[in-house]
This record gives sequence, C-alpha cells and structure tokens, in this order.
Amino acid sequence: MARWLLNSCILLLMAVGSLQARLILPQSLDDGQLETKGSALFAAPRVDDNSEGNYRLPNTTEPESYNVELWTNVHSGDTQFNGTVNIDLRVVELTTEIKVHYRQTSNFEASIISRDAATPTAIPLTVTPELTREFLVLTATSGQSFAADTNWTLTIKYNGTHRSDMGGFYISSYTDDDGKQHFLATTQFESTNARHAFPCYDEPARRANFTITIHHDPSYTAISNMPVNDDASSSGVTVFQTTPKMSTYLVAFIVSDFESTTGELNGLRQRVFSRKGKQDQQEWALWSGLVVESSLAGYFGVPFALPKLDQAGIPDFSAGAMENWGLATYREQYMWWNKENSTINLKTNIANIIGHEYAHMWFGDLVSVKWWTYLWLKEGFATLFSYESNDIAFPEWNTYQIYHVNDYNSALLNDALASAVPMTHYVQTPNEISNRYNTFSYAKPASVLYMFKNAWSDKVFRNGLNKYLTKNKYTSCDEWDLFASFQESANELGLTLPTSVDNIFSSWSHQAGYPLLTVTRNYQAGTFTITQKRYVADKADANVATWYVPINFATASKPDYRNTSATHYLLNVTETVFSDVQIASDDWFLLNLQNFGYYRTIYDVQNYGLIGDVLKSAPWKIHPRNRAQLLYDTYIFVNTERLSHSILLNLLSYLENEEQYAPWSTANTILTVYDRYLRGDDSYYNFQRFVQQQIEPIFAKIGVNEIPGEHYLNNYLRIVLVSLACQVGSSDCYTQSAQKLSEYLNNGTAIEATLRTQAYCAGLRSTTNAIYSRVQSDLLGSSDSTDRSLFISSLGCSGQTSQLLDFLGLSLDATNSLSYSERTSLLNAAYSRSEIGLTASLEFLESNWEAYAKLSETAKPLDAALRGIATYVVSEKQKTRLNALVDVVQAGGPTYLNDDLSSTIDSRITANFAWLDVNRDPVLNWIADSFSQSSGPSVTSSISTILVSAMALLLFRLF
Repeated sequence: MARWLLNSCILLLMAVGSLQARLILPQSLDDGQLETKGSALFAAPRVDDNSEGNYRLPNTTEPESYNVELWTNVHSGDTQFNGTVNIDLRVVELTTEIKVHYRQTSNFEASIISRDAATPTAIPLTVTPELTREFLVLTATSGQSFAADTNWTLTIKYNGTHRSDMGGFYISSYTDDDGKQHFLATTQFESTNARHAFPCYDEPARRANFTITIHHDPSYTAISNMPVNDDASSSGVTVFQTTPKMSTYLVAFIVSDFESTTGELNGLRQRVFSRKGKQDQQEWALWSGLVVESSLAGYFGVPFALPKLDQAGIPDFSAGAMENWGLATYREQYMWWNKENSTINLKTNIANIIGHEYAHMWFGDLVSVKWWTYLWLKEGFATLFSYESNDIAFPEWNTYQIYHVNDYNSALLNDALASAVPMTHYVQTPNEISNRYNTFSYAKPASVLYMFKNAWSDKVFRNGLNKYLTKNKYTSCDEWDLFASFQESANELGLTLPTSVDNIFSSWSHQAGYPLLTVTRNYQAGTFTITQKRYVADKADANVATWYVPINFATASKPDYRNTSATHYLLNVTETVFSDVQIASDDWFLLNLQNFGYYRTIYDVQNYGLIGDVLKSAPWKIHPRNRAQLLYDTYIFVNTERLSHSILLNLLSYLENEEQYAPWSTANTILTVYDRYLRGDDSYYNFQRFVQQQIEPIFAKIGVNEIPGEHYLNNYLRIVLVSLACQVGSSDCYTQSAQKLSEYLNNGTAIEATLRTQAYCAGLRSTTNAIYSRVQSDLLGSSDSTDRSLFISSLGCSGQTSQLLDFLGLSLDATNSLSYSERTSLLNAAYSRSEIGLTASLEFLESNWEAYAKLSETAKPLDAALRGIATYVVSEKQKTRLNALVDVVQAGGPTYLNDDLSSTIDSRITANFAWLDVNRDPVLNWIADSFSQSSGPSVTSSISTILVSAMALLLFRLF
C-alpha cells in the first residue's frame, strides 16, 4: 500500500527546547503511511513456535486453491452478505483439526471431502470459533483424524455483514450531483482482513489460486483481480478467471455502478474505475498507469504477470492506496486530476502513488513476503520505485529532488528517535502487524535500497532484482533470498565487495538508526579519517553501533557527481583512515555524491569554510541534493551543539545564488523555524533583511506567475519562494501577490491551481479593506469545504490589526454560515501567521473571552485557543499579556478552562524562551555583523518595511 505525499515537500517545522529538536511533522506523516492505521509503539519480539499463545496458523495443513462464492444486495444499501468457500488443501502432518482464520462472520456450516478417495463422502465438521486469535477450529464430528500427505476439499458456508469501517468486505457510498445516494461494496484486506470476506489461511506465505464468483443486482457490475470469465457468467452473476497463486491479502473485488476509462500499451489493457460523472478526471491516472507499468516492466526485465490491470477510486477508503494484484484501489481524490483545477503537486503525487502500487505488482504480489517481519521487503521497494518509475517515465520532473526532501529526510528524522526499530522486526498479532506500517518499513528501507542501487551501480542492482523476481515468482521470500540474488549479480558482473552482501545489508536491516560520519582531514598529508557511530541527538551518547558503509567523494579538483558507485567502504568498525587519496589543502572535500548514502556527515571547521566559499562563488560545483543536505545536516548539528551557528549561517548566505528546488525547500524549513521564534524580537528586521537578500535574486526570476515551458520543479520552487518571501516582508512578493489576487477578484484572471493557496495568503498580507471584505464574503457564501478552509487560512495572513479583528469577530456571529469547527479555527489562522496576528488575537480575546468561551457548552474553545497562542509566544511582552488574560479568565470564568492550563502555557513559553536563549544571540548577532559594513541597514530595512504596505495599497487603487 502507498503513503501519500500530502504536500510537495515535507515542511519539518522544528522547535528546539533544552537543545533537543522537537520536530513538528506534516499531517501526512500520521503513522508514517496511509495504507493502514497503526501507532508508533512496537511490542517485544515473539518466538514463532506455534504454541497456544502464538497467532500464527499451525503448519499441519496448507491451501492450494479457493473457490469463493458471494451473494450481496449492496445496490440497495443492504449490509448483509452470504458466502460459500471451497478450499482445496493438503494435509502436511497428521492432525485431528484444521485451523483457518475468520473475522466477524457467523452461522458456519462446514464439511470436508477427500480428493484422494475414489468414492468420497462429505464428512460433517464441528466448527469452534476462537475469538482472540480469530481461528476457526474444524474437527470431524466423528472424531476422524487427517493423515499426512492427503488432499481434501473443505467447504464452509457462512453469513457476513459489510463493515462500515473501511476494512474487509465493506460498504461505501457516494452522492451524485442530483443528491442521489449510490452504494457499493469493496475490499481492503491488507494486512489481516481477507478473513472477514471468507474463512481462509490469512497469512502472506499461504499462497493459493482463487476463483471468485459474485452474485449481485444486474444493474451493477463486479470487478476483481482477474478478467471476467464470460462463458461462466450471466446476468447478475459474475465469475472471474482463476488467479495465479497469490496471498489472501491481495484478493480484491468491487460491486458498484462505477464507470471506466480504458487504454492499452504493449498489449496490456488498463482501466480506471470511479463514480459516475468523473470520467473526464481519470485520464491522468490512466496515462500514468500505462507509462509507469511499462517503465517498471522494462526496468525489472519481468513482464506484468496478469492479463489486465485496473485502478479504482473508492469514496470511503482508510488507506491511501492498495496494491491488490491486477486491481489497485485508491482514495478517489488521489486519482482525479484536471488541468484547470488541480495542482502540479497533485499531478506528481498521483503518478508517485501509482508508481508505488504498481511496483507492488512485482514486489509483494508476484513475490510476496514470508511474514510481516519482512514488510520492508515489499514496502521499501514500492517506495523507492514510486520515484524511480516516475524518473523513467517523466525524466523532466527531476523527481529525486522530491524524494530527497520527502522520504529521505523523513527517514533520517524518525530513525534518530529512541522509538526506532530495525527494518526486520518480528511481529505476530494483527495489532502488531498493523503497527509495522511506518517509516521503518517504507522510507528507511527505500533509502537503504537507493544507497546500494548507487553504491553497487544500477546495473548490478537491476540485475539482482531480475534474478530475485524471476527465481521466486509466485512464491514468498525473506530478506536472505534478496541478498542471495544481489550476491549472485555482484559475482556475475565482477563487483568486488569488502564482505558478503549478507553482512553488508543485514548491518542496515537488523539494527535501528544510521551512522553519523565524522570526517577529519589531514591537510598536510592530503588524507582523511572517518569515524562512525549511531546518530542520536545527544552528542555525548556512548552508542557504539557500526555499519558497513559505502562512500565516495568529490573535491575541488574533481567535482564530478555522475558515477555514484562506492569507491571505498567503512568496514564494521568505528574508525577508518583513508590514506590512498591525495587532496590539496585548499581543496574543498565533500562526501556522499548526490547524497546517495543513508547517513549524516559532519566535517571539520576548515572544510566547512572551503565548502562555504565554493557555494558562494560557484554553487553548481556541488550537486543540488548535496547542497540541500549540507544545509539540513548543518542545521541538525547546530541544534545538537555539534556545530556553531556561524557555520550554518555562512552556508545559508549562498542562497542568493541558488535556483534549485531541493536546497530552497530545505532552507525554507530552517528559515521558517527561525522566523517563527524571532518575529517578536526588536531586531527581527535584520533577520527579515537577511532572508530577503537571499531570496530576492531567484524571486525576481520566478515571480508569482507560472511561466510556460519552465522547468517542472519551478512549480514546486515557486510555492516555497512565495510563502517565504511574503512571510519575511518582501515588497516584491507583497506587490506581485496583491496584484495577482486583485486581478482575479476584480477581472476574473484565473489563479493557477498550484498557486492558489499562496496567492490568497500572500495577496491578503497587505490589502485594501474592500478586497479583504470581498474574501470574507466569499468565505461566508461558499458551500465548498476546500474553498472555505482556504479562505479562513488566508484571511489570517493579514498584516493589519483592524482587518484581523473584523475577521476574528466572525467567530461570534451566530447568524453567519460558519460551522463550530470553522469558528474555532479563525484564531489559529491569525496567531500562527505573524506577530501582528498573535497580538490581534490577544486583543480580541481580551474583549470577547466570555462570548468565545460560550461557543460550546461541552467543549472548551477558550482553553484550546489560549494553549495554541502560548505555542507562539516568543517575547516578554506577549508573555505578560497572555498571562494577564489567563488571570482574568481564571477569576471570572474558571469553568471555561481545564485545570492544567497554566502549567501547559508555562511549559510551552518556557520551551520557546529556551530556544531563544540558545539561538537568538548567535543568529541575530551574526546577521548584524554581516551587515555592519553596509550603510544604515536598520534604517533602510525599517523604511522598506513601512513602505511595503503603502505600495500594496496604492497598487489596489489602480485596479
């Protein structure tokens, strides 16, 4: 299943308290993925011993094929279904009972018949459900046992209920444009929900053939993994061709009135299904599916194994997407795209999600995992090839820059936490299995696989995957099967490794975390030394974990990033001296070409100085992804007191020459954090000027309007630049954004969908009251929830107190169209945006706290608002004012507050002030010193800030 990239980049807003980075991850990160819901907690490893406490099925029998027949009247909204399953099974060991899985089904009638006897007779079975482990224990009523090496057909009849929680065989619905409700039944079986649709051996290694028959209303159609068997089907009865041997969790079927769009490439038919009336938005998903499948089949050298490949958009879908073999399913909004109303980010995300699910058609479907311990063996590959398939199909996208700021950095952040677990991590219960769907099964293994794809060369990696898929198709594997294929490929292609693939790769899959490489140069001898230990935030931590680490490097004398193969390895030791190199003392030195390796690197101060010099004079001599990671690693090292602020700020000062997305996205992450904390400071204008100086050259080129024929990632870059430039008060950003919004509202000049959010926020930062009121009216008059959310968020961007107070007053007007959740979101839209917004929020509550508290008789909106404001308090003035307000409320309306409000506010403000104690002076003093030779930077900046609003207001009067 797929994780969804909610944004074009991971905006990792970081706050540091007590020198520890507190990472505020994006909403899409929930538990790391969207495929299944799970917490970040992991149970202790279990022993797979088939004991009574073991949740694994015993190995006494094994399935060979299933014939599943289902009856549903979902067309009418009926939630009941009936089923019969015939399982051809083989008895492996003498047993008196047969155990299969079930979930939330009942009224079982079971019998079994020999397939070995010449004149077999059905044997009635006693069915005993075991609720905790979800076993059906089947025993012969006569007490008969089942001998080893015998073959039987087990028949179970049962009743079920279509679930409403988007799991198993569940009911969903949609409402058409005429207000009519349409029902459908669909499936979501990963990881342990196939057992809800039919009793089965619901484990990934228990592969078998499936023949599915569905009885439904003739007005509906059914689709499944395989094409329809036309000869066996009739009106209201759809029979599907038999599948190859496959895992139960990959079986899928949908009964609906969906419509489809069809295409074909290289002889493979593909269709996209979704609700009626959306066919005009299916074309991008269809086209992406066609070219992505072709790209993957070509890369692996293994054709897609089934005769057709479908995609379907489901209205209610808990997962982001699901890789059912031959029938991938998605949340419907992850499938629809049109040029007029959809963003470039969504276009990329759809292709990326399709790449993820289609990669599963090989990794997970054609070759499945032996057990959920090895979930990474399919999800890591799917994550990696969501990017690689797009890079092949759409090379102009430069998609690995997106990978870098998303999955790669997400992996590094999460894998540094104390809660990190190894990629290979044993689990057993359904809950434990569900909890494996996280960074350590997706982003980390993708990053590790990408590292070896580069270190060993694409040729060796690709050849190894071909061997793995070809040798193991229609079977289930563990990591050692993969390692064996890589080893065979390395041997065959003459790749010399310092030890076996088993040793190298397992050092990454069997332990949590990743290395911090500390590089110390001997400038006289021209050599360098690398020490390794696990990266953790506490630099004094005595962690001694080590890895087999592939490395390579560039220097001023050889700035060549094309060949990313490893030139050296760190063996599984703490320190390695590299004396077979000669690096001139005045050459900069950079480890990890294109940032292919999954580790962080820290250099000595002198080398950072040399890198800073080349970044300012010739940034193109360092690869864009290396430039991005230099900034990010340095920022992390500053937060953990491994480096000084001056090194980071010196590196950041090269940005005025930067034009690539990944470095600017990374810089935006860093500068947004600084902006949040420094915006209440009397010297904030110096920080504003510093950022403006860096951003103005590229902003002048990019602007606020899309440019026909420009580089694809410029669309991503523009989003970052508009947001950051306007946040720090860039007059050009204010003027251009105000004009863009005005031309749309007054003249109907369309705003590009990709820029709509940024254009509204930036355009409302400094605008006329007439324009501001117009957007408020649009908010109150809109029936579109997405538009209403956009308007609320953007109205909070205003830099004028009077406008903000008018906006916040909407929360108290019971006659307008705002819902309760919308009313209580207005304050956050203001106080989270700016110092002016926070001050306006305090002013509003000082006069209206009691009315705001009474917005709900059960919830405590005032309490939530005060806590939220505290998160953004960064000055003594703000602190004093907030505490005074809390005192007033506690005296006049204590019932509106929770008992722990004061302690929570104190802890949040204390954390903010702790950040300022450590970071404020080093940052602002360095910036002040950098401007010390210019004439009157403070005066110039102040005048510029004052003029910005006047310029924008004048502009609006011209339209």
